[in-house]
Amino acid sequence: MRATGLEVADIFRDSGPLYRQQHGAALSRGQLRVMSAIERCRTAALGGHVEQCNTCGHQRVAFNSCRNRHCPKCQSLVRAQWLADRQADLLPVDYFHVVFTLPEAVAAIAYQNKAVIYDLLFHATAVTLRTIAADPKHLGAEIGFIAILHTWGQNLLHHPHLHCVVPGGGLSADGERWIACRPGFFLPVRVLSRLFRRLFLEQLQSVFNAGRLHFYHALEGLQAPAAFARYLAPTRQAEWVVYAKPPFGGPRHVLEYLGRYTHRIVISNNRLIDFADNQVRFRWKDYRHESRQKVMQLAAPEFIRRFLLHVLPSGFQRIRHYGFLANRYRAVKLTHCRQLLAEPDPVVPLVVAPLDFRDRYQLFTGKSLRDCPQCGQGHMLCIETFLPGAMPRGPPGEHS
Repeated sequence: MRATGLEVADIFRDSGPLYRQQHGAALSRGQLRVMSAIERCRTAALGGHVEQCNTCGHQRVAFNSCRNRHCPKCQSLVRAQWLADRQADLLPVDYFHVVFTLPEAVAAIAYQNKAVIYDLLFHATAVTLRTIAADPKHLGAEIGFIAILHTWGQNLLHHPHLHCVVPGGGLSADGERWIACRPGFFLPVRVLSRLFRRLFLEQLQSVFNAGRLHFYHALEGLQAPAAFARYLAPTRQAEWVVYAKPPFGGPRHVLEYLGRYTHRIVISNNRLIDFADNQVRFRWKDYRHESRQKVMQLAAPEFIRRFLLHVLPSGFQRIRHYGFLANRYRAVKLTHCRQLLAEPDPVVPLVVAPLDFRDRYQLFTGKSLRDCPQCGQGHMLCIETFLPGAMPRGPPGEHS
């Protein structure tokens, strides 16, 4: 049994070769790349360097990371840097969290057409939020927000949805006033849900008519227009899940909150319990039963299959900015928002030279990778590097 320090990589290294042998023909190149990256991450296969303490002489070997965005071990620094960059975007207002979810029938189409359907999800969500917010009956303002795609549920099955983090207010149509939301209330979720459903289904029909959707296996019959229409008919009547969480306060809470969502992957290593007899056990929250903590057990091949459900198309952007937070206008419009809110621009520290990963890690997390873990007094200095597939010349004192 492997429990202490268990990682997704351990499961992939143990069961991945047989999984590829049995299912390789059905795996995409992206899925195969993700498997390989996770298996090789922080091993000699990627090379690395040797560090030595300048005080006590303690040595450790540090293997290179794969830096794949699906790898559980490679998100901390990327997340920390992204959140640090967002500090300059914060406004002194309450923030809201709104979630848009695709119904199960549409999610099935999404899995076979990831890039197309996930793009539709972003677009329909953005138009919905901006349209309702601009309506004088609701807010009457131009808003800005960050949208983050998640494709999983706690049980690792396919469950595409968008998390939107929105400042509680926006710019008036003439740009001369900041219009704040009512305390504790952003926009009516029922109105959001109805417009989201209509916009998404209209766009879905458009991409179908343009021949941009592909169907396989159980969905193959949907290539016929009549069958496609019958399949979607129930979704036109069902309530689509859109919900707004209670506001979580001002900017001091936003980065901590965003950190839970931005660079999260399908399952983190700390949710794993053990791996024995080809069975993986992990913790999960059952949201249908008051978020009760439970333990799920899956055979290793099923665990790998569910993990690979969430590999995104190459280059797909899963974090996007809209409204006055859109990249093209963000700096100018945020400055204007702060003027209307009588808030000074934030002081952004000037970095005069490129920082290596250890400096950046300490800057963004407050934790040092240079301090010697043995004596606590000295600093770890690089004394040797080695190429992928090689090993350091001297005996390693510690691996990291």
